[in-house]
Amino acid sequence: MRITAWLALALGRGTARLLLYPACLYYLLFARAARRASREYLRRALGRDAGVADIFRQFHAFAATTLDRVFLLNGRIGRFDVRVHGQETVDCIVAGGQGCFLLGAHMGSFEIVRALGAHARGLTVSRLMYEHNGRKLASVFNAINPGLSQQIISLGEPDTMLKVEAALARGEMVGMLADRTIEGDGTLPHAFLGQEAGFPAGPFRVAAILRRPVVLMFGLYRGGNRYDIHFERLEGDEAGPREARLRRMQAQYVARLEHYCRNAPYNWFNFYDFWR
Repeated sequence: MRITAWLALALGRGTARLLLYPACLYYLLFARAARRASREYLRRALGRDAGVADIFRQFHAFAATTLDRVFLLNGRIGRFDVRVHGQETVDCIVAGGQGCFLLGAHMGSFEIVRALGAHARGLTVSRLMYEHNGRKLASVFNAINPGLSQQIISLGEPDTMLKVEAALARGEMVGMLADRTIEGDGTLPHAFLGQEAGFPAGPFRVAAILRRPVVLMFGLYRGGNRYDIHFERLEGDEAGPREARLRRMQAQYVARLEHYCRNAPYNWFNFYDFWR
């Protein structure tokens, strides 16, 4: 990210995008595990065997959103064509003066959602992350835009829940990515793209404990400078016993994630055997 940031800001987005092609070709040729995982996922999402062009396209979408992240972290959202679907879902929650959870995945761009909220609505979106990932991302933010490093809340700290509650009480949004399991984290099995996969229970447990609105969000990359942002309210996020709410929210999440994987298959950025 540091190298990408320097090149992008020095050369400009158009020139920097040309460098994505040799980088993607390198990974296509030499990243055997990622290539194999991409082919297996795309076979499921596309409903057909995936060719070399499909795998390259997925790698390129990942590289393009990584590059765009540099400009979004620097507040340059004006250079992007962003179309928002389900804006009324967020507007209703904001109008009520309460914070909410934004639940996403390693799919598309979380950064486009955060940047749009900050630019258009003046909203603060904090990321709730596992400690190790949080430290790494904070170091990247410090290199690109130091002010954003404070918008990370690490899971597993003694004061994690207090920080989350404080952010929600201020009317902020707390974003979590709920598709990638961490060793030692509890998971629940769900049918996903034709086969059972384990999804982490942690993000849903936090949401169930705090009983705040939960909004599904995806910032899908559509090529060039265009992104489509989708917001959907998860039903039943505040009612009923905690464990029942957790399972209900996670089942809805997985079903909608599958929908968007089929709608925008090249936006999936989990380059490992997801069904292992």
